Amino acid sequence: MMKSSLFRRLFAVSVIGASCAFSSQAQTHYESRIYLGGHAGVNFSRVSFTPSVTQSFNIGGNAGVNFRYIEEKHFGFIVEVNWEQRGWKDDFEGFPYKYSRTANYIQIPFLAHIYFGNRAKFFINAGPSVSFMVGESTNKNFDVATIASNPDFDNRMSYHYGLPVHQKVDYGISGGIGGEYSITPRNSIYLDVRFYYGLGNMLKSGRTEPIRGSNSMSISASVGYWFRMK
Repeated sequence: MMKSSLFRRLFAVSVIGASCAFSSQAQTHYESRIYLGGHAGVNFSRVSFTPSVTQSFNIGGNAGVNFRYIEEKHFGFIVEVNWEQRGWKDDFEGFPYKYSRTANYIQIPFLAHIYFGNRAKFFINAGPSVSFMVGESTNKNFDVATIASNPDFDNRMSYHYGLPVHQKVDYGISGGIGGEYSITPRNSIYLDVRFYYGLGNMLKSGRTEPIRGSNSMSISASVGYWFRMK
């Protein structure tokens, strides 16, 4: 309940910020600008399990198309439609096992965009996002039905192996920093580093379930391009 309330508050703040930017048009002569672009990069993801699971980062990809509207100097907003991979990779600490889960998402973030500079810019992006899972895959070298009886496991948590992704729609918050460089007045390139935290549970979780929490987390790095339409 707290997570849903936090998501609603963050979404409201983003909407209010965007509304303030629109209303300021009557009070300033700053020329609005519209950009279209795209990006691609890499994701390093894991899941915050309760009880905890020893993990390393699961490496996947990300790519997307972007829309950016800047109404006043130093502030605007960005909407993206992205494909990205999130999941986790168990760390067996020297034992000859491997297990990783990768879920593919179509993600739509709504980001407040704050920037400083002219030809070379520094920016901060932050806001809520919603993701729709379109597929998942597993990479393992053992039978999940019998692995718990193996003495090598030493009471490791194993019941998460056989569970499918429970929440097909994930919602969360994203925030990051980056730099942008204008090649020409209408063309620019940028580097974006972003952190994502899912407010919903990836697997079936709850007080009466073996897993009480399973929040998705990722760090992404991407290179992108903007074309100024207006």
